[in-house]
Amino acid sequence: ASSAGGATRPRKSMEEGPDVDSLGFQAMEHNVPGLSRVIFQKLNVKSYEDYKSAMDGRKSGSDFGIRTYFEMFQKMEDTFKFCAACKKLPDALPDPKSLRRCKRCQNVYYCGTACQRSDWPLHKKFCKKLKLVATDRLVEWLVFTGDIPFPTETWTKPTWAVKGWEDWFSMQEQLEEKLDAILAGRYMTLLWANAGKPRPEDKELRESIRRLVTDFHSRPLTIGLGLQLFGINPVTKTLTVHVVGASHVETLNTRLTDYDELTRMFPGHQGMEVVMVGVDVVDGAIRRPPLATPAPRGRVYLSSYKGLYHDFWESHVETKLAARPDLVVGFHPGLHACPDLLAGWLPTLLLLRDYRLPVLFTVY
Repeated sequence: ASSAGGATRPRKSMEEGPDVDSLGFQAMEHNVPGLSRVIFQKLNVKSYEDYKSAMDGRKSGSDFGIRTYFEMFQKMEDTFKFCAACKKLPDALPDPKSLRRCKRCQNVYYCGTACQRSDWPLHKKFCKKLKLVATDRLVEWLVFTGDIPFPTETWTKPTWAVKGWEDWFSMQEQLEEKLDAILAGRYMTLLWANAGKPRPEDKELRESIRRLVTDFHSRPLTIGLGLQLFGINPVTKTLTVHVVGASHVETLNTRLTDYDELTRMFPGHQGMEVVMVGVDVVDGAIRRPPLATPAPRGRVYLSSYKGLYHDFWESHVETKLAARPDLVVGFHPGLHACPDLLAGWLPTLLLLRDYRLPVLFTVY
């Protein structure tokens, strides 16, 4: 496939495994031709390889050409500037400044009234939801500043009694005060002073924070759900969980404490290690070797391995450099949607089958 700017993306061999990001760019380019070129320009990178280098943490903010908060948010917004109906980018229009945002959702753009009218029968079904997406896309920055998530409490209900997020929120003491503290925080103020959009009402921002908190905790709690479904009790034994197919989604800017909600979920547990394994694992705090000994009692220990799972199994699990997993989890691997991904995953799937490991995959 060709990447933006005319550069040809080298085809990966089967041994290197599937590249989820590359497939994502191909799908995006098919839907909006030229958009990947815009993204590369805004990130100040010249090629897909430069982009991957950035995802691996080998570029600083200044390397992206970002000098101010306003510039950062503007560059992000520019990557959404294309006509939702005809898919044209600004530089393909007679007047590049003619794109106008939908006033209701503040999310999608149109090159003129004709395109907006033609798209309205479809857009009206999603306009309200897209408004929430537009807000969340900006407020998500507070995850990177550390404002989100707020400090959480030890669960006061057994895991089986927590049926959904409202049950989870009901266990959080002083919830409104925690939300108010984020609303009044320095970075929330900086965000809306530089976002180029009006600040939403506090009620809307509270709901956005709640959605982003649930998104942040969804992976550790999915692991907890998997343990519960398979009848694996962290209170009676030390556990190891392998996250297979991990990428920058699970590992970019991940902190050592990001899965500590498992400790709130299972108070008194004997120790848990979560190992991120994947070819797209990025450098960061959790880029440290897996444990060869049991995880510390009462703690969740994050580690990672950059490479294919069956290689990790051979080099680490079989040689006792890493523990055999009690549970294997894959977050949205996309096997059902792409034959290339399925072919690349086949050695891992066969290994999981042959060793009869408890496996939980999530699907969008």
